[in-house]
Amino acid sequence: MKKWFQLLRQAIRGSEESFTEGSINRAIFLLSVPMILEMVMESLFAVVDIFFVSKVSTEAVATVGLTESVITLVYSVAIGLSTAATATIARRIGEGNAAQAKQAIGQVILISLVVSSIVASIGSFFAGDILRLMGADDQVIATGTTFARIQFLSSPVVVLLYSLSGALRGAGSAATAMRSLMVANGINMVLGPILIFGVGPFPELGVTGAALATATGRTIGVGYQLFSLTRVNKMLGLVWEDLRPDPETIASIVKVATGGTVQFLIGSASWIFLTRILSEFGSDVVAGYTIAIRVIMFTLLPAWGLANAAATLVGQNLGAGKPERAEASVWKCASYNLMFLVGLSVFMFLGAETIIGWFSTNVEVVQTGKTALRVLCLGYGFYAYGMVVIQSLNGAGDTKTPTVINLICFWMIQIPSAYVLAVMLDLGPIGVFAAVPIAESALAMLGIWRFRLGGWKAIKV
Repeated sequence: MKKWFQLLRQAIRGSEESFTEGSINRAIFLLSVPMILEMVMESLFAVVDIFFVSKVSTEAVATVGLTESVITLVYSVAIGLSTAATATIARRIGEGNAAQAKQAIGQVILISLVVSSIVASIGSFFAGDILRLMGADDQVIATGTTFARIQFLSSPVVVLLYSLSGALRGAGSAATAMRSLMVANGINMVLGPILIFGVGPFPELGVTGAALATATGRTIGVGYQLFSLTRVNKMLGLVWEDLRPDPETIASIVKVATGGTVQFLIGSASWIFLTRILSEFGSDVVAGYTIAIRVIMFTLLPAWGLANAAATLVGQNLGAGKPERAEASVWKCASYNLMFLVGLSVFMFLGAETIIGWFSTNVEVVQTGKTALRVLCLGYGFYAYGMVVIQSLNGAGDTKTPTVINLICFWMIQIPSAYVLAVMLDLGPIGVFAAVPIAESALAMLGIWRFRLGGWKAIKV
């Protein structure tokens, strides 16, 4: 037991950064613990916001749901860059080339700032129009336009928070990424209720306060990451020279990031279509679905911690010329993920009504959320393997294969299934909910098949 606690402290402290030697189980533990905690912190952003916003009004919850369904386009860019950062930097660390790893981080920062600034400008200008396009009624638009504008304006810190976390994970410094999310989320949890409800000298800002709290927390989180990279982490001691544009490195990162961005963009766009279909059934349905999705995010993001650990292990071990160790690491991560998510799905299914009831007392909202939660968690067993093999392919630098798989599963299976079940077969919202585990199960099976073929072992990054 003492040895286990020592290993836990080591994982949280983050004293080890290369995982190409020794026990695979130990490597998975040291990487996955801080990554799981990081994902928990990221998911808490969504859950905390929706918890406090749900106390304002149903329209406020609908505003968050409709805005977040579009803001996922920003997350697509962020996750694409995070994927590229992890794959590139893990490979350099595996090769033992810390100087090029530092340079790659500098280029990731430059790309993040340029791309996110463009998104922030366009999104903030058309915030109200975007809500209208998503089917929001006049009351939701009036309530949520400022919220949406702030969310878009904060795009640079969102992208940097993700991309720098990916860089730190690739370098084996997962504990630093975890701590940055703890800082960001802690600030959001304190500021959220203060700004939403107007505590003390602060004005009552409603849903706008939630956006300001989240943006502030994430900004300080990015500041912590930059401080660590420039002042604390000796191996990744970033200097101004690393920020000088390097066309070759930028081209390599953009190539991988484009695949990762398009890959996630495909999935994000499908969620927009699902939300648009659900908006036809009223704000109560959108609100219930939004709460259920936030709960699902909260439970799945820790599982993404294991998937991200697999991606780092694949990148580092391919860099070290050990593809067999990389593959063995993936199957171990997937089996651990399966045990976690299957157990969790039973709890979620049985406690669905109670869980949704924590966020709303509206009968229609609770009924919709309960149904959505039960249907969505039916696919957890498939999610477990799917997310690990897909992230592992990304970690190897093969973002093309997951992109094609996402296109098939989300646009050719999920969206048509949702429309047919919900509208043509008149199943209503439950038809949209059912389309999600159907598509995710297909994704898992295709991902496993492609991963077993082994082409990812020859990818150059």
